Amino acid sequence: MLPSDGATRLRRTHPRKGEASQDMKIGIIGAGNIGGNLTRRLTALGHDVSVANSRGPRTLTALAEETGATPVTVAEAARGAEVVVVTIPVRAVPDLPSGLLDGAADDVAVIDTGNYYPRQRDGRIAAIEDEGLTESRWTERQIGHPVIKAFNGTFAQDILERPRPAGDPERMALPVAGDDEAAKRRVRDLIDELGFDTVDAGGIDDSWRQQPGTPVYGLRAGVDAVTKALAEASPERTADFRA
Repeated sequence: MLPSDGATRLRRTHPRKGEASQDMKIGIIGAGNIGGNLTRRLTALGHDVSVANSRGPRTLTALAEETGATPVTVAEAARGAEVVVVTIPVRAVPDLPSGLLDGAADDVAVIDTGNYYPRQRDGRIAAIEDEGLTESRWTERQIGHPVIKAFNGTFAQDILERPRPAGDPERMALPVAGDDEAAKRRVRDLIDELGFDTVDAGGIDDSWRQQPGTPVYGLRAGVDAVTKALAEASPERTADFRA
């Protein structure tokens, strides 16, 4: 959600029990605040990260030199990937290349970090406004693949500055929604490896509970508070997030 500076990175040689395996191949589409900081953390944890943006690999030289990630085109970002992170403006999702995930692993988990900001950025999307689709269900339809909604309410600097070991009373929890239980488990394990707890927020049709304007959006808190915030959410989209 917000940029970060002066951050401390964590590095660990071996994952704990239940964490995602080291050396996963991960593709990140979008190198803004969230995408850039995920690139920093995931490479530091030993994963093989390819990163792409709309402006092309040459604009990612500095990030690649800093992290060791491989800059690629958007069309190449998912090639061989076990996890793909789509972290671009919602309005740009329909412009992603056709067959984007064709070269990915058969059981690829796709993380959608997106938020619909109709007034501030994205314009009106009828399927969200009129049909009542959740933002991530709409994204699924655009890319033709199930997604796991995560990181959409996370401040970008927290990815770098707020990781904590399991059991730490200050460890934050992130809501995670999705229909594919195996993919959701992989994403939750990856988030655990990054230093955060998770709360299962249900399926993608339930992911309105973590959209902008809900109690959990931007909440920096642990499992109990995140669980409570999800339960208190209203399906009515607030005026600030309607066109």
